[in-house]
Amino acid sequence: MESQLASNQRKPLIIAGICLGIGLGGFFDGIVLHQILQWHHMLSNVLPLTNRSNIDLNVLADGFFHVFDYVMTIVGVVLLWKVAKRDDVPWSSKTFFGSILIGIGLFDFVEGLIDHQILGVHHVKPGPNEFAWDMGFLALGVLLMLVGWLICAKSEQLSVNSEQ
Repeated sequence: MESQLASNQRKPLIIAGICLGIGLGGFFDGIVLHQILQWHHMLSNVLPLTNRSNIDLNVLADGFFHVFDYVMTIVGVVLLWKVAKRDDVPWSSKTFFGSILIGIGLFDFVEGLIDHQILGVHHVKPGPNEFAWDMGFLALGVLLMLVGWLICAKSEQLSVNSEQ
């Protein structure tokens, strides 16, 4: 019963961390893979960067992608702000950072599954071994979610043990 109560009390912090993780994961993807490495853009598999019109549409799509990242980050910050004002939510760095890892992993997994596999609008690194890069991206997402979940679970276990 106490463990369930602790889980429910931590939920707002976990949700804030997941939202922040989704936003931060998207920003990392957009900044590193789209802009710095220029491996792909949002629509580069369906609108190759072969003419000015396609380049413009890809840059526009990348911009909308960054708007999504920005909104998720703002939602995460607002939720975190609300959590900080509550006395009933236990503040835990491990829970918070574990939930951020869950959010980053969730972003990688969902974006990789939808954009890379289902819609095929772009791949992580087009060309030779693009399927391996895409699967690696999915695997990274699963790994980050698992590590984040383990950190959160360990944090909850420590919290329950300290209450006893």
